[in-house]
Amino acid sequence: MRRQRPVWYWLAFGAPAKLARIALTYRSVMEACGLTEPPSRLRLTIAAATKRTPSRMVPRLTRVRVTASGLVLRIKMQPGQEVHDFETATERLRHSWRAYAVHVSALSPGWLQVKVIGYAVLRRVVMPRAVDPKLLSVPVALRSDGAVHARDFRTVAHELVMGATESGKSVYLRGLVSGLASQPVALVGIDCKWGVELAPFAPRLSALACTPEEAADLLDALVVEMSERYELIRTVQRLGPGSSPESMTSDIWGLPDDMRPVPVVVFIDEVAELFLTATAADEKRRDQMVTQLVRLAQLGRAAGIYLEVCGQRFGAELGKGATALRAQLTGRISHRVNDETTAKMALGDISPVAVLAATSIGPDQRGMAVVGDSSGGWSLVRSPLTELADAVAACAEYAHLTPAVPGLEAFRPAAPGNAFALAPDKD
Repeated sequence: MRRQRPVWYWLAFGAPAKLARIALTYRSVMEACGLTEPPSRLRLTIAAATKRTPSRMVPRLTRVRVTASGLVLRIKMQPGQEVHDFETATERLRHSWRAYAVHVSALSPGWLQVKVIGYAVLRRVVMPRAVDPKLLSVPVALRSDGAVHARDFRTVAHELVMGATESGKSVYLRGLVSGLASQPVALVGIDCKWGVELAPFAPRLSALACTPEEAADLLDALVVEMSERYELIRTVQRLGPGSSPESMTSDIWGLPDDMRPVPVVVFIDEVAELFLTATAADEKRRDQMVTQLVRLAQLGRAAGIYLEVCGQRFGAELGKGATALRAQLTGRISHRVNDETTAKMALGDISPVAVLAATSIGPDQRGMAVVGDSSGGWSLVRSPLTELADAVAACAEYAHLTPAVPGLEAFRPAAPGNAFALAPDKD
């Protein structure tokens, strides 16, 4: 049961044992970890009157909640304590309580939450069933604290996904595509590796570019589409004096349902291929593509155009415009990387600890990644295994939901026929 059904084992045996351990050792563990404070003046006075030795004040444990992955402790801190004191003691708490991991987060002034993880939740990822799916939000991974990590394009418009070969980057991309396939969203693919990664999802793609030449034309069309959407927003803003203030908007989400264009998610696989040049003509095309990409990253959110940029390395060495584009990609995901410099490209401006965590991912931990954002927060996640056949089947099932974007019709992939014909026998 412990191997095959870890949640059942935890709820039946692990949680009661962990509760008993924490209840019996709570005070001694707090004292050993240096999480106590000297007694107050009132307690010193009472102790002097009763001729007793006052004990140090321990953070008060007010509530314990059992979850499918561990325990959640609600603690009231003593005067003089801060959340950082508990964050620095997480490793000592983990070993003292024999836990797999300990995560500390602030709730309100004077209160904090401690998550005690009872087993290795990332060893075998099982995603819970989505109860209330949201538009442009897809649960793609499980975090080390047992929570679900969702890719929400409405919150984080653009994201950079980095990882070495066989790190799980393609698996993450498949899960994201299959999750968006059932939503009223236009999916656009740019795959300059001759389409080997994104071409299988053609039934659900509104546009696909498989070469740098096609990518340049597609990016130009996307910028034109973005400009038309801004003109539509301006048209609504120019309504007459009798219009209500509620009708005013600065993005497509404030438009009426019958006027709102469909949101567009652009997947770019191996972005470095867009920057590589061999001739002067290639360099001119590269500069044009990078300019259009930066424009989409800067202005696309209000127009409902979102970027998901994937690559093995993405830094200033790629050439002009690479740093400007990376700065516009708020979301960051780093799978296993080949060197520390690559991890710094994705997470260096977020947290040095996140860089260290990304470089600690081993080759046998496929799908493991560090997720960060511009706020400085980060977490360790792992994507569930999504087979290519399952993602292709999802795209074929929801092919009828593929929206027609007039400006991108020229790039819509043809319906696949006998694409993989076998070579005839010579005899």
